[in-house]
Amino acid sequence: MKALRAAALLWLLLAPLLAVRAQALLDFTPTERALIAGHGPWPPAPVPDPSNRVDGQPAAVGFGRLLFFERALSADGTLSCASCHQPERAFQDGRRTARGRAEGQRNTTSLLDAAQRRWLGWDGAHDSLWSASVAPLLAQREMAASPAQLAATVRREPRLAAGYRAAFGAEPGPDHERVLVDLGKALAAYQATMVSERTAFDDFRDAMAQGDDEAAARYPPGAQRGLRFFIGEGRCSVCHAGPAFTNGEFADVGVPFFVPGGVDGGRHEGLTRLRASAHNRLGPHNDAGTADPRAVTTRHVVPQHRNFGEFRVPGLRQLVHTAPYMHDGSLATVDDVVRHYSELNEERLHADGERILRPLRLNAAQAADLAAFLHSLSSGGR
Repeated sequence: MKALRAAALLWLLLAPLLAVRAQALLDFTPTERALIAGHGPWPPAPVPDPSNRVDGQPAAVGFGRLLFFERALSADGTLSCASCHQPERAFQDGRRTARGRAEGQRNTTSLLDAAQRRWLGWDGAHDSLWSASVAPLLAQREMAASPAQLAATVRREPRLAAGYRAAFGAEPGPDHERVLVDLGKALAAYQATMVSERTAFDDFRDAMAQGDDEAAARYPPGAQRGLRFFIGEGRCSVCHAGPAFTNGEFADVGVPFFVPGGVDGGRHEGLTRLRASAHNRLGPHNDAGTADPRAVTTRHVVPQHRNFGEFRVPGLRQLVHTAPYMHDGSLATVDDVVRHYSELNEERLHADGERILRPLRLNAAQAADLAAFLHSLSSGGR
């Protein structure tokens, strides 16, 4: 009898917990499940860049890694790529705005998943990862080197010369511009390996896709509610779409674009610079030439008035580790970002731009749920 009483008591204690566990998974509709599945799988299969002949080659990856941490590439020998794109900070710097940015008062973007992007930089001034890697080597307020200085450094330093030979099968020759572009392509080969880790969301998404609702139920209820709002009423996934949580395009999200001394032209300025660049996919350094299918987009983009105030829609993966946020680093925390969209000032949006956004008007519980979901997109996120 004592054993039966003990068993009955144990059941009474466990029954509520089991019931909560059984109800932990929200009743996602087939449409919601399909939308959730569209945010994966992760990690994605590598997409080769036809414009970079050494993309994916181990020797180029190794040389690019060496270059990434090499201070001798800067004019005064004090800066490397890793000075601003710090591995321990998800390959950004944690500052509101980067030191010495030539393009204006902008936040340093993380390099994680950079190879997935069609356009590089907040303004999309680069259409390849190697072109985006060349720019800071030359920018006067960044590494401030010249093609001649960079080529001389590679020829002079034995380990750099050896790395160049291994990656490109030749000596760094007298053509300074060729050496410069090759450095960018080796750096791009290395950066293409910077793929963000899987997250709690990915485990949830995969479990849902496999019909394993028991495993999916381990995903926190708050994150589930935030996800439902993200793909539904909030319409966040219209712009933050796909496995990387970005459509890769540009938008005005009501963040001021005035900077000391003028205006940050955003996408409009970026398109102008892209079209004028000798390092775009239409130029002579594209290893695929006219066979590169990605060059078509570059050929047909045209700056429009609406592009003022537009900045790249960032991916949301590893969000927790890449603060502060927005193109100007003006929002310090994920909660600040949620509050921005909750209280969005529509009068700051261009009248001739997209009208996707509207104030979300979240209550405290909704804001907490949305933040919980966003945190789950980072490794170690709650």
